[in-house]
Amino acid sequence: MPTSSPSQNPEQIDELRFAFGKNWKQFLRILDEERLEKAENSLKEFWPEQSEPLSFLDVGSGSGTFSLAARKLGAEVHSFDYDDDSVACTRALKARYYPDDPNWNVEQGSILDQEYLRSLGKFNIVYSWGVLHHTGQMWSALENITSLVKPGGLLVVALYNDQGWKSKFWKVVKQIYCSGWPGRWLMQAIFVPFFLIGFLISDLMRLRNPLARYRSRHDARGMSVLTDIIDWIGGFPFEVATPEEVREFFSQRGFHLVQEKLTAGLGCNEFVFCQKLSEKPSAQLA
Repeated sequence: MPTSSPSQNPEQIDELRFAFGKNWKQFLRILDEERLEKAENSLKEFWPEQSEPLSFLDVGSGSGTFSLAARKLGAEVHSFDYDDDSVACTRALKARYYPDDPNWNVEQGSILDQEYLRSLGKFNIVYSWGVLHHTGQMWSALENITSLVKPGGLLVVALYNDQGWKSKFWKVVKQIYCSGWPGRWLMQAIFVPFFLIGFLISDLMRLRNPLARYRSRHDARGMSVLTDIIDWIGGFPFEVATPEEVREFFSQRGFHLVQEKLTAGLGCNEFVFCQKLSEKPSAQLA
């Protein structure tokens, strides 16, 4: 099993950890029905057809948007996050749409806390989009998450793509961003315009209206463009993996690949794995 970087000790990680929850609080201010619909549609890309209610575990729920989308699709949802502000965001979203709903639970917890994980049980769908590479112990987190999937269940993960020296460069940027307010403002001043200009050039080269990206103010998953930029610049801890490493890791643990979306550049590779029921794998849920 690949190992986490030896330089990422727990004390250093906690000292430099990016405040993801505070970023999500800003995002909730602009969350609307169109964004929620896009989030729901992104889940439908792998959502199985089944008459019985599905159980859905959101590992690192962030804003709570995808927990809400799963609940709207009829699942019984359990959400948890390490970041207290993220937990507060998810609870606020639940209170807005599903107050006092016994089929949606929200807790503070860590994917690295095995005692906590044993209390959760197993789920039809375990979902962790863009989270586990921020734990500081990504491969341990990936090991732990496999225990939460029911036989025949789906595991949906998105992990940063390993780009070699580029990934090492961005790790330094993120560490500077999280070192204090001077580093934060400096990195924002440099890289927010960098991405916005890059988007402009990309849109012009593809003969797309550059303003359309900002009129909708969200990507295909319903996320905010600016929220995603800040999340990328400041997202520390930061680890990466190649698609081959991820496939091999889960194959050795009894999962087979159902679908994937790979990126050639920055951002996440997205994977949907199925926990094998037998020697002949099936994508159907138990």
